[in-house]
Amino acid sequence: MDESRGFSTRSSFYLILFFSLFIVTGSSVGSTSKDNSVLPLVVTTWKFTNATKRAWESLKNKMSVLDAVERGCTVCEEEQCDFTVGFGGSPDEKGETTLDAMIMDGTTMNVGAVCGLRRIKNAVGVARKVLDNTEHSILAGELATEFAKMVGFKEESLSTKESTLKWKEWKQSKCQPNSWINVKPDPRKSCGPYTPSEDYLENSINVTPNIGEKNHDTITMIAIDADQRTAVGTSSNGKNHKIPGRVGDAPIPGAGGFADSRVGAAAATGDGDVMMRFSPSFHAVEEMRQGSTPTEAAEKAIKRIADYYPNFSGALIAANVDGDYGAACNGIEFFPFNVVNPVLNKVVVKTVKCSNVPRSRH
Repeated sequence: MDESRGFSTRSSFYLILFFSLFIVTGSSVGSTSKDNSVLPLVVTTWKFTNATKRAWESLKNKMSVLDAVERGCTVCEEEQCDFTVGFGGSPDEKGETTLDAMIMDGTTMNVGAVCGLRRIKNAVGVARKVLDNTEHSILAGELATEFAKMVGFKEESLSTKESTLKWKEWKQSKCQPNSWINVKPDPRKSCGPYTPSEDYLENSINVTPNIGEKNHDTITMIAIDADQRTAVGTSSNGKNHKIPGRVGDAPIPGAGGFADSRVGAAAATGDGDVMMRFSPSFHAVEEMRQGSTPTEAAEKAIKRIADYYPNFSGALIAANVDGDYGAACNGIEFFPFNVVNPVLNKVVVKTVKCSNVPRSRH
C-alpha cells in the first residue's frame, strides 16, 4: 500500500513537471524572441544615410515595410544620390537619363517594377503603383511613362545642365567609354554609327571603370519590421553612356533585389549587366534558407559571379528575419553600407573589405 502511494506521488510529480515544462516552453515560443530586439532593421547600399533614416523613421511610425523602402529610395531620387540615382545622372548615348526601379513585398511575393522610365522623376513611386494597382510586375519605356501619368505622376525632363555637360564631354572624347563590342568602325575610336563585324577586334571590349562610392549605379534597400515582414526597394539611373534601351539589374526580381518573409532579403549594386546573369539576390536568400548567415550568403553569391567574371565590380547586402545582416563585394577596395536597428538606434555606416581588388587601386 505504501509503495502504491509512493508510485502515485511520483507519477503526480512527473505529470505536473511535464505540464509545467510544456507551458513554459510554449510561452517562450509565442513571446518576443531575443532576435526581435534587433528588429525592425534597415540595410542600404553605399552611404545614403538620409535615405536610410527616412526608411527607419517610417518603420518606427508603424508604416509598412513597403512604405519604408519606397520612402527611403525616393529620398535618393530627390537628392540625386551620387548622381547615380534619380534625374540628372547617367545620360545614355543620346544624352537622355532614364530610370529603373523595383519594389518587392516578401510576404505576398508581389513585385512592381519599371525600366527605361522616361520623364518621370519618382521611379520607385511608379513601381509601387505597378505593385498596388495592376496585376503586372514590370512596365517598360514610354508606355511605363504613360502609365505613370495616368496614375498621377508629373511628366518633366530628367536632364540637367550637369548631365548634358557630361554627355557633351563624352561625345568630344570620341564616345569613350562605351558598351559596344565586335562592331565597325572601331568603338575605341569612334562614336559610330556601328554595324556588326565578323572580324573580332583584339581587345575591343572596353574596360568598364571600376565601381566605387562615386561611380556606381543604384540604391538598394532592405527593410524588415518587428513582425519579420520583409521588403526590398531599388532605384537607378543605370550605366553611364549606355546604349539607349539598356536595362540593368535594379528592376529585375532576384537580381537587383529579392525578399521572402520566411527567410530574409538581399539586394545588389554594381555591374548590373554581369550581376543580373546570376540572380545574386535570389541566390543569397536561398543560401540563407539553407542555414547560411547573411554574410556567408552574400559571399557565396558574389563568389558564384567571380568564378565566371573574376574582375567584375559589385556588392551584395543581405539580412535575415532574425535581424542578422551582412555584405560581400568584389573588384573594389571597400564597400560601405548603412545599417540601423533598435540596438544601434541610429544610422551607422559599416564597411566590408572586398575580394579581388584591382591592382591599380593599390
